[in-house]
Amino acid sequence: MSQMTLDELTTLLRECAGEDESVNLDGDVLDTPLDDLGYDSLAVLQTTGRIEREYDIELAEDTVAEAHTPRLLLEFINASLAEHQPAAA
Repeated sequence: MSQMTLDELTTLLRECAGEDESVNLDGDVLDTPLDDLGYDSLAVLQTTGRIEREYDIELAEDTVAEAHTPRLLLEFINASLAEHQPAAA
C-alpha cells in the first residue's frame, strides 16, 4: 500500500472504535477535530495500533497524539508508509 485514503481511515476508525451516530463520517471531515467526530485519544491509539499491525509500520505515539484531525493523521500514516516502501529497482 503506497497511501491510505480518507475512506480507508474512516473504515478503520469505525471498525476499531465504533461510530457516533450523530456524526457523518462520509462527509468532508478531513479538517474536523477527531474529538468532534467522537474519537478520543484511546480510539485513535486503537486504530493506529491496528494500522501498525496490518501494514507493518511503526507510528510514534507522541506524533499520533498531535494528529488532531483526519488530515494530520493521514499525513503521518502516509509518511510512514512511504518510508517503509522498498526502493524501486
